[in-house]
Amino acid sequence: MLDISTDIQSLTAFRRDSGGFLKHLRKSKRPMVLTVRGKAAAVVQDAEAYQRLLDIAARADVREGIRQGLEDVKKGKTRPVREFFAGFETAHDLPC
Repeated sequence: MLDISTDIQSLTAFRRDSGGFLKHLRKSKRPMVLTVRGKAAAVVQDAEAYQRLLDIAARADVREGIRQGLEDVKKGKTRPVREFFAGFETAHDLPC
């Protein structure tokens, strides 16, 4: 969760004390919003927290793919694999 008292800072302040900000990012594990002229311009976070976010997104993507596949099966939008490969080989002029 974002702490607006410490996790929203100006880009100028970040440039002035980037080492201190990086220390804060590693300790808090929270992203930081950097602003330019009072508007959000970028979000930064430490590498470990970013990797965790990527891992979560990858798992969610896999789960969504499985969910869609199961939904296709329920709706009868699938066909036997032999039928698929026969059509694929014909379409790409491959030997059967």
